Amino acid sequence: MTYVADKSRYEDMKYFRVGKSGLKLPAVSLGLWHNFGGNDRLENGRAMIHRAFDLGITHFDLANNYGPPPGSAEETFGKVLKQDMAAYRDQMIISTKAGYYMWEGPYGDWGSRKYLVSSLDQSLKRMDLEYVDIFYHHRPDPETPLEETMAALDHIVRSGKALYVGLSNYSAEQTAQASAILKQLGTPCLIHQPSYSMFNRWIEDGLQDVLDQEGIGSIVFSPLAGGLLTNRYLDGIPSDSRAGGPSVFLNSNSITEEKLAKVRALNEIAQSRGQSLAQMALAWVLRGGRVTSALIGASRVEQIDDNVAVLSRLDFSGDELQAIENILA
Repeated sequence: MTYVADKSRYEDMKYFRVGKSGLKLPAVSLGLWHNFGGNDRLENGRAMIHRAFDLGITHFDLANNYGPPPGSAEETFGKVLKQDMAAYRDQMIISTKAGYYMWEGPYGDWGSRKYLVSSLDQSLKRMDLEYVDIFYHHRPDPETPLEETMAALDHIVRSGKALYVGLSNYSAEQTAQASAILKQLGTPCLIHQPSYSMFNRWIEDGLQDVLDQEGIGSIVFSPLAGGLLTNRYLDGIPSDSRAGGPSVFLNSNSITEEKLAKVRALNEIAQSRGQSLAQMALAWVLRGGRVTSALIGASRVEQIDDNVAVLSRLDFSGDELQAIENILA
């Protein structure tokens, strides 16, 4: 059956300007980190991508190593794009990244010009694209000069392989240095992708100030703290959950009874707001306008529906914010 996008998809989604650029991103973006790789069902991934776009999610975030196995998320997305959504390419923001280990030998990791250019070439082939909208350096490289890495990003934009460039996992100081170099080169940094949630607030300690000063937007990953800020753990750790299994991203040792008590208290506030805990957690990271977009992951369509429903209630009262602070303290 031929896919036709929902004609009302732009009516309810909110779009926020990225820093001082001319680009806007949806308040909620879809990350194809897990659940879209070669080990997952193509039809489920296709259904989630279709549903996201029908809800006004125009931004799809990938990386060279997303899968599993590495590279397969880009292949899946490329198949769906070519078979179903090629007509909508100009209505989509597609991003990818390089910076973590991707292939063996000395040129398949970190931040050299050789690695970044080669990796993006491979990503474009996997997705069957001529360019991506945003290309990120995925993490700082302690051994490659920052000037070389930023020059590679500048080269990538000038070569037409990406429209914008961004950074991910850079500290406040590293971001300021990288931004200064990119401005000198004439290719300003568009956006930063850090982790951020109620339980992980490191970006408040300097990075957000740098982003404001430099006119750089931000899209935050893990806003639900790996699933902890959902109703999944209200009654403990389910055996079939991420924390209940062998996941390296969330394990039972990090979920103390004290933390679960906070999750339950936060859930009570969410219920009083008429929201799920996940919806309130997303609204919280978007509060105050300092975050451009919240990046969600999903394993089924219903999770996307639930997360996008946050748009009906993004505001907080002062009392609600103080109550949340009291719990998190």
